[in-house]
Amino acid sequence: MKVRYLHTMVRVKDLEKTMAFFELLGLRETRRMDSEQGRFSLIFMAPEGQEDCPVELTYNWDGDDELPSDSRHFGHLAYSVGNIYEMCQKLMDAGVTINRPPRDGHMAFVRSPDNISVELLQEGDSLEPAEPWASMENTGHW
Repeated sequence: MKVRYLHTMVRVKDLEKTMAFFELLGLRETRRMDSEQGRFSLIFMAPEGQEDCPVELTYNWDGDDELPSDSRHFGHLAYSVGNIYEMCQKLMDAGVTINRPPRDGHMAFVRSPDNISVELLQEGDSLEPAEPWASMENTGHW
């Protein structure tokens, strides 16, 4: 089953200082998304020649004073998968809890044994909604 690394997301409190730090390490901004409605910015930074391996800086415009205690300050790892339903079934069969099921045929979240949040994204177009995923509820934190 084909899997491809996408990015690692980290929450940041001071966007300018954090970007300056990563620039010192040789990373440059490769992509940005600002959401007026969600009041957040996503800034992707990567070393030259490694633009396909970025770090995603997530900045909440209204602040993020208290970072969560459940490792969510780290964010998540993200991977695209060839068939999100097959991957989630494989994980469930191995005893992994699907914290955010792929109800939309596009996105799911699971956690590693060390509580690291992992986002799975359907490669290409979303799959048609299908059971048992379409009606499955969230479990725990993702």
